[in-house]
Amino acid sequence: MELKTTKGMYFEEFEPGQEATSSARTVTEADVVMFASLSGDHNPLHVDAEYARNTIFGERIAHGLLGLAIATGLAERLGFLDETIEAFLGLEWKFRAPIKIGDTIAVTAKVEQTRPLGDTAGMVVFDVSIRNQRGEIVQRGRWRTLIKRRPAEA
Repeated sequence: MELKTTKGMYFEEFEPGQEATSSARTVTEADVVMFASLSGDHNPLHVDAEYARNTIFGERIAHGLLGLAIATGLAERLGFLDETIEAFLGLEWKFRAPIKIGDTIAVTAKVEQTRPLGDTAGMVVFDVSIRNQRGEIVQRGRWRTLIKRRPAEA
């Protein structure tokens, strides 16, 4: 069952099992350099090619949190949270494999659980994964979100 990927969905429209996959995006060297500057995380694993060559990865890799940040943008582009998400409540997240400079990643979000939280909003838990161009899951976890309930008709 696919998630509607047009204008935002209200809480009542989400059902466990609904799923959507984003378009893909290539992670560039510029992304890594800008994220290092923005975050202040200049770990040589990410920014120093000579250092990174001698690590278990053999090359520079993207910051794990850069992958997560890109994932939130890719998920937002799907449209189902557009103007209906109230808050990001939390996450459980695993970094399973590196995202390398030049990797192309996409996000799959699947509704895992819904729970009403009052008259104006409900919680939707998504099972989210990031896959690279080889289909490997590089990051995965659960996002808990607060979604608007459908407004009462006037």
